[in-house]
Amino acid sequence: MKKIAIFASGKGSNARKIIEHFEDNEQVDVRLIISNKKDAGVLEMGPEFVIPTKILNRKEFYDSENLVQDLKTYEIDLIVLAGFLWLVPAYLVRNFRRKIINIHPALLPKYGGKGMYGMNVHQAVHAAKEKESGITIHFVNNEYDKGAVIFQETCAISPSDRPKDIAAKVLKLEHQYFPRVISKLLTGNT
Repeated sequence: MKKIAIFASGKGSNARKIIEHFEDNEQVDVRLIISNKKDAGVLEMGPEFVIPTKILNRKEFYDSENLVQDLKTYEIDLIVLAGFLWLVPAYLVRNFRRKIINIHPALLPKYGGKGMYGMNVHQAVHAAKEKESGITIHFVNNEYDKGAVIFQETCAISPSDRPKDIAAKVLKLEHQYFPRVISKLLTGNT
């Protein structure tokens, strides 16, 4: 069985879709939820789905490598960033090489990098009058949104779409494709 750790900073709508997708799966198990915010909604899913949770503080995340041992204790095969806003430190990338993935709410390499998350991305896409946006699922390296692309999917943007409309279209793609891409990476099946 392949085991996933989900890292998230917010309410966790992608985390929920991933957990539900693998809830009755005998090949993949969501083993741990980690957040950098003690009041993140994603942490409420721990008791709901009987998944252990962990809260990280900045100092322990960046100045200690204890997290590696925690992840090894849970036998984690894949770290999934689902709205996790901190840059992953080099020690974690080194210890989980090509085993950390992220979803970005735009078509990288456009609209990526530090500060490009959530509505910031959708506002930039809107301001540029793009005709399409979408999602990018990519491996994580030592730079924001620079890892090798695994998967992209697009959605059309009409001239009347506001940033919130773009956000809704992109979120629908995230929920549809993120669990399936994770499954394909881990098992070869969707």
